[in-house]
Amino acid sequence: MEEAVKLFGGRSSPFSCRVECALKLKGVKYEFIKEDLSNKSDLLLQYNPVHKKIPVLVHGGKPIVESLIILEYIDETWPERYPILPKDPYERSKARFWTKFMEDKESTFWSLIFATGETKEKIVNENIEILKTLEEHALGDKMFFGGDDIGFVDLAIGTGIHWMKVVEDIKEVKIFETCNPLQAWFERFSEVPVVKESLPSHHELVAHYKTRMG
Repeated sequence: MEEAVKLFGGRSSPFSCRVECALKLKGVKYEFIKEDLSNKSDLLLQYNPVHKKIPVLVHGGKPIVESLIILEYIDETWPERYPILPKDPYERSKARFWTKFMEDKESTFWSLIFATGETKEKIVNENIEILKTLEEHALGDKMFFGGDDIGFVDLAIGTGIHWMKVVEDIKEVKIFETCNPLQAWFERFSEVPVVKESLPSHHELVAHYKTRMG
């Protein structure tokens, strides 16, 4: 009998979304527990007392935190199902490198939300440079970052880019249209069934963030 799997998350979180996609790719049954981040539950605080953030995966009563760590945990716990990380050690190291590369650039992306004037233009150009680097050195001419099927890098980056397109709309800037191969990859990623059913709609997210920004 499989141990119970619960995911404490939020529908407007790219980090929660990437975990949901991974669970669905593996065919793991789970209970989704929606958290109100303005009024965090006692259970969330108990399971993640250090960062007090979502997502938290609870498997057999044991909590795993931080979305990228959760992805690796899912892959290692259900290895006989859909592989998320490459089996080859060298390819696995590259997947971790590019995921870490983009993780380190997250603050550059999100800083765009509150940027204005010359600062906004500067941050847009920095984001374009980051995406060009990713496009040239990580994606190349492949269908997905890991080859013919989505994997660790696609899940880690694709969900974040879905949210960044929302920021593009809110701030009325153009970033991704300068990166044609990356755009084509994102369209393929968005059409993968488990991704398509997990990503919240673009319009819902725009409305959500506009409300939060006042």
